[in-house]
Amino acid sequence: MAKYKRILLKLSGEALMGKLEYGIDSEILNKYSAEIKQIHEKGVQIGIVIGGGNIYRGVENSSDGVDKSTGDYMGMLATVINALAFQSSLEQHGLKTRCLSAIAMEKIAEPYIRRRAIRHLEKGRIVIFAAGTGNPYFTTDTAAVLRAVEINAEVIIKGTRVDGIYSDDPEKNSKAKKYESTTYSEVLKRNLKVMDLTAITLCKENKLPLIVFNMNIKNNLTKLISGKKIGTLVNGN
Repeated sequence: MAKYKRILLKLSGEALMGKLEYGIDSEILNKYSAEIKQIHEKGVQIGIVIGGGNIYRGVENSSDGVDKSTGDYMGMLATVINALAFQSSLEQHGLKTRCLSAIAMEKIAEPYIRRRAIRHLEKGRIVIFAAGTGNPYFTTDTAAVLRAVEINAEVIIKGTRVDGIYSDDPEKNSKAKKYESTTYSEVLKRNLKVMDLTAITLCKENKLPLIVFNMNIKNNLTKLISGKKIGTLVNGN
């Protein structure tokens, strides 16, 4: 039995690169789709938000002629590319999906409407939310939390390449301490790099639990959904 009935899964665009330097690794897409199929078969309603960092990193790495707002819109379009690729992969695994975009592009995605998104979930369709919030100056982490709150998700699950939240970057500091669980106040106080400040504050204000885990370990997502202690849980004020 699944512990959660409705979840929001947040994945970074960089996660889709796999071993590539940029772009989308088809092996990673297939791997993630198979993992998602497993929890879908348990009756879990699934919303997904994907970043766009594998395609466009934002204004920091752009030419001098691109302003912040334009760079952010370019990043939003990158998330649409990832969403469409993920949608195609999920459907190849026999899953029914819908892609909802915060920026109108009727030829390839439905417009984001909260009630429509919830209805799709209730019908067992996997909903991929594309184009962030549709506004510049907001990250896809913030978009993920916003969508999670709007669709009444029980938890937001962030898939990364490390097995939880650490006091420092575990890939650079072998002495970094892992947190089995923590609170949003501690995340803010210790400046733990989990999500941006806006996303964390939104989670805290809406009492939305957050779990950070390693998506690249086989069956990790299924174990987490089944109630096993995987990754780091952030909850409470």
